[in-house]
Amino acid sequence: MGMKWRHWALPVAPLALALLAATGCESTPGAPAEPTLGTSTSVARVCAKPANGPAKASAGAVTVDPAVVGDLAAKTKSSPPNTTFWLRPGTHKLESDRYAQVIPKEGNSYLGAPGAVLDGRKKNQYAFGGTARDVTIQYLTVQGFVAPPDEGVVNHDSADGWVIEHATIQYNSGAGLMAGARQRVSASCLRGNGQYGMNAYKGTGPLSGLVVEGNEIVANNSDDWERRRPGCGCTGGIKFWAVNGADIRGNWVHDNRGPGLWADTNNNDFRIENNALEANDGAALIYETSYNAVIRNNTIRRNNWVEGRKYADRGDNFPFATVYLSESGGEPRIRARTDKIEIYQNVLENNWSGITLWENADRFCNSPANTSSGDCTLLVRDTDRCAQPAIATAPLYADCRWKTQRVDIHHNRFVLDTSVVGCTVKCGRMALLANYGTYPEWTPYPGERVAEAITHKQQNRWHDNVYVGPWTFVAHDPSRMLDLGQWQRTPYQQDAGSTFQPQAGG
Repeated sequence: MGMKWRHWALPVAPLALALLAATGCESTPGAPAEPTLGTSTSVARVCAKPANGPAKASAGAVTVDPAVVGDLAAKTKSSPPNTTFWLRPGTHKLESDRYAQVIPKEGNSYLGAPGAVLDGRKKNQYAFGGTARDVTIQYLTVQGFVAPPDEGVVNHDSADGWVIEHATIQYNSGAGLMAGARQRVSASCLRGNGQYGMNAYKGTGPLSGLVVEGNEIVANNSDDWERRRPGCGCTGGIKFWAVNGADIRGNWVHDNRGPGLWADTNNNDFRIENNALEANDGAALIYETSYNAVIRNNTIRRNNWVEGRKYADRGDNFPFATVYLSESGGEPRIRARTDKIEIYQNVLENNWSGITLWENADRFCNSPANTSSGDCTLLVRDTDRCAQPAIATAPLYADCRWKTQRVDIHHNRFVLDTSVVGCTVKCGRMALLANYGTYPEWTPYPGERVAEAITHKQQNRWHDNVYVGPWTFVAHDPSRMLDLGQWQRTPYQQDAGSTFQPQAGG
């Protein structure tokens, strides 16, 4: 799985004209990162100031002693479902066997006293596993576990209905946390984990009703998996796979190696709102081969400096974006709270480039170019149906391809000061494009068909935005570099009602 970029050299032309401070979100260029949310009054600074758990055990709770190695797993095993466990202050340890993890029973709760830490000591792979539903973990630090790649330390088996609240999950290998259906992760610190802060993936069934709220998600992918497995598409602050219904709100997602948030392969019905997405090495947000989302009221600053600059230094001039939609769009036939992708009332400030809407003409069900191997669109469950000759006719001609369609980008503020970003190449682009279809040999989408569709026929629209700085535009294909007038005039007719100021601070 995972996205594949396609790249071309894109010379650009300067952009002009006047300012409208529609969002009222001003900041000092070059100032240190301070988390800010478009419409919120607070931000998730939970890593530096974690909340304290109960200083005493509640009535009926089972007390867990840090002096007894394996006490937590043993008492969990010997206690009935719906038991509350209170972990005393101190460092709790499991037995030394790498599979000595705690296996909760349904309805169990685990509460850490102030200073309670569950430490895997680089010996244990997992902290909490099993399939029991409705488990709660609060006020507990979980660290030092060595999960393999793509596996997680807490809720290793993606059980449903877990609540992770006021927890610190840090310095583990693999993913700090997995996700199940109806999982709620709130007010927690997901920090410094080797691959992901959270890997929202459930291979055995649907993953729906996910809530991620008020967390600090920082410095994950510390093991730099894209370097170890080039092109794996397996990193970020949080990765979402086939999640149907997610609310991602009020989080501070910052300083992750790679992207901040990455929804990859048949996700649907996301609301991403009131987050601060800052200083991630790659894109703030990637929404890939997925459907139906609202992205609003986010503050998105200083993202993509590392990865954007890396490719520019190699001479690769693809518009690497801070918000990157790849083969993703609105689909009314798939049930969700919206039938489009709407991106509005966000502030994007001093990132490496802006928003790219991209569609790979060679990526469709049953194509060797589909990096989500074996997966098909949500409209065609049986991948094998997307083959000659049926794929060349309706309905499969339309339904076998993930489409970047029905994307509405409006009332955002885009600010770029190239002296802050430190770019001498073009790093302020908006893009709406596809490649020339060539592969495989039997492709039903050859030539410019997809480029024509994404640009003119799939209801992708920018309007009523505010631009500050030297923004430029690419449309249809990489050879079409547009100035502002061309972008706004026929045949593209983008950014009606938008305002432009050539220089930040002008």
